[in-house]
Amino acid sequence: MGEMKGGGASILELPWRPVAMARSWLLWRSAVFQAAGFALGLAWLIGLTVGMAVSSALVIIWVGIPMLAAMMVLWRLAAMLERTLARLAFGVDVPTPYRPLPPGRNPLTKLKVMAGDPATWKDLLFLVLRFPLSLVEFAAAVAMWTATGTFLFLPLITAVTPGGDEVSLGAVSFWVGNPIGALPAVPVGLGLLVLSLYATRVIAIGHALLARALLGPSASQAENRELRARTERLRASRARGVDAAEAERRRIERDLHDGAQQRLLAVAMDIGRARAKLDDDPEGARALIEQAHAGTKEAITELRDLARGIYPAILTDRGLDAAISGLAGRARVPVEVSVDLPERPPAAVESIAYFIVAECLTNITKYARATRATVRVAREDSWVVVEVTDNGVGGAVAHPGGGLSGLADRAATIDGMLVVDSPPGGPTVIRADLPCTW
Repeated sequence: MGEMKGGGASILELPWRPVAMARSWLLWRSAVFQAAGFALGLAWLIGLTVGMAVSSALVIIWVGIPMLAAMMVLWRLAAMLERTLARLAFGVDVPTPYRPLPPGRNPLTKLKVMAGDPATWKDLLFLVLRFPLSLVEFAAAVAMWTATGTFLFLPLITAVTPGGDEVSLGAVSFWVGNPIGALPAVPVGLGLLVLSLYATRVIAIGHALLARALLGPSASQAENRELRARTERLRASRARGVDAAEAERRRIERDLHDGAQQRLLAVAMDIGRARAKLDDDPEGARALIEQAHAGTKEAITELRDLARGIYPAILTDRGLDAAISGLAGRARVPVEVSVDLPERPPAAVESIAYFIVAECLTNITKYARATRATVRVAREDSWVVVEVTDNGVGGAVAHPGGGLSGLADRAATIDGMLVVDSPPGGPTVIRADLPCTW
């Protein structure tokens, strides 16, 4: 992405503005490739023609059979080179479409799978078409850029050419005797430059699309790969979700054991001591009862906070708007809340959205040194978008095992995603996209 000054990660995505195309190294690489690719296309044509002819002729004495097998391996290697060149010249990634070869060292089994793979024969078709394609590209590139360079630099050419120079544009020829007389050719050269940029772009797109169609996976293969990749992402996110749930369970057990349980145990002991003193020392018993009463209220507060951390009741009863407003009201910085949901999303989405906002507001209070924050929750197509922004110092990073990483894991459990944009100096924007259906 950083190699491009005109925008776009491939020749297919490059802007169509002439200035943007002229500033892009990708377009100039494409132009060089079109001019130089003729030699490679000719090499494939000669190699395939001679190799296949000799191998086919020698099949009658069996020598041609291993030669044909070697040719098949060689043209697959040539196709791999073409995929690399397509990425380097046009920025187009062409995935390898081959079926996996069987394990083991039996070459005959591997060759059988290769021969039965449709991608092998699509590779051969592309290499056969490569020469006429490269011939057209070479002729167009030489004609376009020669004419463009001639007209653009005609004053300079005339200055270094004794007696002037003859210029031809198609069937029209004219004589230019001095640099001053050649100046009107410069605007023509600029026009030809724009046309050459567009022509180079169109030819490059055609080459890239042909390479993607013949050297890349078929539509069904691409769909299967996407499904497998999605399955792997979901499996990983589910595993992280299970780990997060297990860590949360241990945290709840620890908080119950170290907090509310200890307080309730102290309350029980105070009540027991008060009962023993009730007849002999009523005032002492009263003090112990007051102490037990205070401990009970503290235990209730801890249990309420713990329950709110598990799943707040207000979220169940009144939805995200009220729950997030409650979080904003308890925050130490002013928080502007905007919740625009035409209907309540699924409970899992609500819960994840709530905890994302809660964690973000906690981080803002602890680390951001912000003076204000905003929370936006909205429905975009089939997604619920949660966006938390603050004007703090920035520099937030989702470290493995950290709070933001845990939020990303929560979002991933329902195939959502979380993005952190926090440059040094701020502002910080944390955005989560959560699907409403999955």
